[in-house]
Amino acid sequence: MMLSFVQNMGGGFLLIILLFSLAYFILWVYCLVDVIRSDFKDQNMKVIWIIVILFGQVIGPIVYLMLGKSTKASY
Repeated sequence: MMLSFVQNMGGGFLLIILLFSLAYFILWVYCLVDVIRSDFKDQNMKVIWIIVILFGQVIGPIVYLMLGKSTKASY
């Protein structure tokens, strides 16, 4: 009885982890593509943002979404 309960909980937990991982991967790819396609006020910012997103795995895309818009060139 207890083994069945643990297996059921583990499967649900694994599914949640999988969904969060997929959502994070989509966010990561979106941010990377956005940086590559965007023009920035300073051309070095493109390289800096790519490095932040690639090496700041957990927080990099979130930081880009919060601060990246202010560094983009506006036409």
